[in-house]
Amino acid sequence: MSRYASDSRDRVRDAVDMVDLVSKRTELRRAGADHYSGLCPFHDERTPSFGISPSKKVFHCFGCQASGDAFDFVMETEGMDFVSALEALADRYGVALEREDEDPEAAERRRARERLLELLDRTADYYARVLWEADEASRAREYLAGRGLERKVLESFRVGYAPSAWDKVITGSMRGGFSAREVWEAGLAARSQKGSRRLYDRFRGRIIFPLCDRRGRVLGFGARALRDNQQPKYLNTAEGDVFHKGRQLFGAHLARVAAAREGRVVVAEGYTDVLALYQAGLENAVGIMGTALTADQVGELSGLAPVVALALDADAAGREAMLRAARMAAGKRLELRVVALPAGSDPADLVRERGAEAVRALVDGSVPFVRFHVEQILSGPLGSAEQKDAALAELRPVLAELGPTVMREELVRLVADRLDLSEGLVASLLSGRAAAATPGTRSAPPRPAPATPLGQAERTERTFLALCIALPDLGREALRKADLDKHFTTDRTRSAAAYLKDHLAAPIDDLPGDDPTLAAVVTELAVRAEREPALPATLEAQQLDLELRRLEREIAAASTGGAKEVSDLAAERTQIKAQFDRAIDKATQGARED
Repeated sequence: MSRYASDSRDRVRDAVDMVDLVSKRTELRRAGADHYSGLCPFHDERTPSFGISPSKKVFHCFGCQASGDAFDFVMETEGMDFVSALEALADRYGVALEREDEDPEAAERRRARERLLELLDRTADYYARVLWEADEASRAREYLAGRGLERKVLESFRVGYAPSAWDKVITGSMRGGFSAREVWEAGLAARSQKGSRRLYDRFRGRIIFPLCDRRGRVLGFGARALRDNQQPKYLNTAEGDVFHKGRQLFGAHLARVAAAREGRVVVAEGYTDVLALYQAGLENAVGIMGTALTADQVGELSGLAPVVALALDADAAGREAMLRAARMAAGKRLELRVVALPAGSDPADLVRERGAEAVRALVDGSVPFVRFHVEQILSGPLGSAEQKDAALAELRPVLAELGPTVMREELVRLVADRLDLSEGLVASLLSGRAAAATPGTRSAPPRPAPATPLGQAERTERTFLALCIALPDLGREALRKADLDKHFTTDRTRSAAAYLKDHLAAPIDDLPGDDPTLAAVVTELAVRAEREPALPATLEAQQLDLELRRLEREIAAASTGGAKEVSDLAAERTQIKAQFDRAIDKATQGARED
């Protein structure tokens, strides 16, 4: 398998405009020569605690402690792995990525696939133009308007229309320099009969929905018929090297940012459902294009967000799809929830009939899948003792997965009420030896623990280190004089100080990849260094403050020993305190003059 050239990361990083990148997620304002601040895109806050350094290409939040470089920012906000983030940033900022160790056959396959992706993207543009410009597409425009869909949303998803002529895409593609074989391999053509060499356009007289990967590259199309006698109602791109329907989630490329930000992805069934939800402000919606949810699609969902809200049609097929989703989610860190849609309705109908606020309220009111599952079991006949025993046997493994939780107690009360039995009896009957646990009933994955507030000593040490970065010439000497064991009280600041002694000029460039704690601390310090103007007197004051704190710790430790030792330390503290006060006065005066 080939890799990108070793300098790829550096070339992409150098090309990134950090202000441009981050301002798409939060509003930034200049707060210094090389510092911008704004509300953190990773947690809710009213007062800005998030900042970036455009020159160093790093970010840090002093509230939730999120930090990193441009690649980390894209991975966190858009739900990507590193390679995908590298490729996405390279695309965004026009950097050609070079590969190394690529054998000729692999290179040829990659180039062939890139040609097919180019053809598919070109074809998506063509279908979109036809939808808005061709007279033939008027019926398609009327249908979409009748579903309550606005042009702005349709254009965001690149919805189009395939004309009814049999060879428009084939002839247009060949004029554009693509071969008939490439049109076939892209899944855009079909043969007139088995064994025939004659090709015709696969999609004709249909509304076209481009199906994209998470980076927004068109991999294929879904097409909806407009005529009652046009079969099948939905037609997809033929399976091939590029397109695999079972791996696709409609709209994932547009949903990934909102899903990563909210920690939740909303799953609908059809194309127009997703479009309607997006239009209603639920930009974290994706579609499964039918009810046969696949394991690959569940894997894609887990890459978008830890919580999946299933907003599938309220019919038997939709309910079965939810149970299937639970089975597919077994073993994955996913919390499944169910959006209770009214019977006989779908999300697109609800947006049109009840409005965006009502639909958002339904999604916000989604219930844990385990409750939905219990309700489904209790929806059957429960009149006889045998029917009640059967329901309890089915419920036992579902509730056993919950353990002793409040949710379990609530569901036990619900079961007791529906079965007209006492809570004690139901609890006893459900606590018997459970069968294999039903998948999909796991509780939510544990939330990350909030960042531990820093103590005053560590805050002082970090301020000192940030000033060393801001004033590298003076900082280098200050670090040389510092005693790592005596002046720094935590492993974090001690490691950061040791690292900065040799990397003060460019602290971000050589961060070790195997020490995320050090990387996070140094990134924070680099951002902090740009927040406010740094003065030599301020650095001197912070250095003296470190010395005062060292002396106070040593006085406390020596208080059980001899009085002479304490007296000597106290005298030294008095001397350092006088120097500290003078440095503070100089720093204050310097700040006023600036």
